[in-house]
Amino acid sequence: MIKVVTTSNNLLYQKYASKFIESYNWPFDLVIYNEDVDFFDKVPECKEFVERNKHIEIKDKYGQGFRKDGVRFCYKVFAFTDAILKETEADGLICMDADAVFYKAIDEQFILENLHKNDCMMSYFGRQGLYSECGFLYFNMRHQYTKMYAAEMKRMYTSNDIYKEKEQQDCWIWDLVRTKFENEYGIKNINLTPNGRGGEHVQATSCLSCYYDHLKGQEYKVWGKSLENKSVG
Repeated sequence: MIKVVTTSNNLLYQKYASKFIESYNWPFDLVIYNEDVDFFDKVPECKEFVERNKHIEIKDKYGQGFRKDGVRFCYKVFAFTDAILKETEADGLICMDADAVFYKAIDEQFILENLHKNDCMMSYFGRQGLYSECGFLYFNMRHQYTKMYAAEMKRMYTSNDIYKEKEQQDCWIWDLVRTKFENEYGIKNINLTPNGRGGEHVQATSCLSCYYDHLKGQEYKVWGKSLENKSVG
């Protein structure tokens, strides 16, 4: 069994997440975290983190400041780790940003052939010379270290340890903890785009591009399509 998890707030639902839900055609249960409804009740540690750090001033907030904006991206981390830690049935969990639209229906056979290996903890979109593109993450829920990985990701936030790192945006922290597990525990993971380079829209040129399109950036959200994605019309 595979499940898909995403998260958004009401404003982002109006802007683009509604397209995610309306176009969703994959044969997997979809779990949606609404950050404006009962999110803080489900994940009270997120509320504590936000209250503790919302005063931090982010310089160049609309330029490169996002790299230091731990609060902005914490909701996704808390939602995805909550889903992983509480999951008891699924064999695999797909965690996706809500700024995506779906095209071709995917199936479990594709997952088994491309995203899932019994001896691998997760699959991700790597980019050489830059942090990974973490708008899509696949977790092998039968791997012995998956829940431990999620717990460590969550701890980075609940302890405020993310503020000890060079960057606080979620992709940096996902990579940091993944690399730590690879080095300390010999964990194997699947880099879906080993030839991807910094700045490239790797999701749009990957083996998944015909199944969905990640509308990365404001322009693509308006256009409804990524220019790099040649798999869809």
